[in-house]
Amino acid sequence: MQRFEKYEGLGNDFIVIDASEAARISPADARRWCRRRFGVGADGVLLVLPPLDASAVARMLVLNADGSRPEMCGNGLRCVALHLHRTGKTQAEDFLVETDAGPKRCLLRPRSDGALVQLSLGAPRHRAEFEHEHAGLTRSFSRVSMGNPHAVWFGEALSEAEMDAWGAAVSARFAEGTNVEYARLVAPHRLELVVWERGVGRTLACGTGAGATVAAAVRAGLVGDGQRVEVTLPGGRLDVWTDPASGEVWLEGPARHVYTGSVALP
Repeated sequence: MQRFEKYEGLGNDFIVIDASEAARISPADARRWCRRRFGVGADGVLLVLPPLDASAVARMLVLNADGSRPEMCGNGLRCVALHLHRTGKTQAEDFLVETDAGPKRCLLRPRSDGALVQLSLGAPRHRAEFEHEHAGLTRSFSRVSMGNPHAVWFGEALSEAEMDAWGAAVSARFAEGTNVEYARLVAPHRLELVVWERGVGRTLACGTGAGATVAAAVRAGLVGDGQRVEVTLPGGRLDVWTDPASGEVWLEGPARHVYTGSVALP
């Protein structure tokens, strides 16, 4: 049997497993366990591994619900930060966690229901904007990398069916796929956002997606550089801002432990 901890951040839920090596859990295990109604049910599996560098507390490896391995997961990293503090692997409230997108700084504030965690997502990498035609319509997307790829569109609210169809179509044009963000500026410092994640589909929240969207909004002049932006997702609120001095994107949001369980290994 394999022990696990279940965590969630704004409804983005994860199976968190302490492991000594990445091969401990296979993509097939992740697919089986993440199936809702037939498994534990989750958006992904987060492996907490020993760090490769002594400056970090741990290393996070992400497996999506379809078994694919994304470079980074903002909501997942907040859950891992809480897990490391909650299980006594660190007493610090300011520490580094390694990811496939590089080391990330975590600032944790414990709360009665979990923790509020600030993360540095690093500096965004802006790529050329592109247009995509689907179902007789053409829309323009800003392409931003937060260590993982994002395609951000600003416009009117879309139906769930439209978001699913556009998400799959836009992601398919790139060999590595992409996350797709649908954003609306509803106030000077407030965005409404829905994210279609590669390997998962439409989710309740996406931390790197919120970071990429605010970075794209700053670049487009929709919000100011350094201004704190309230990003409202279906699962709740993240606060996101850019640091004019370092160029980094920061986000702040909650993480919560849900329960402890175990699952059978093949």
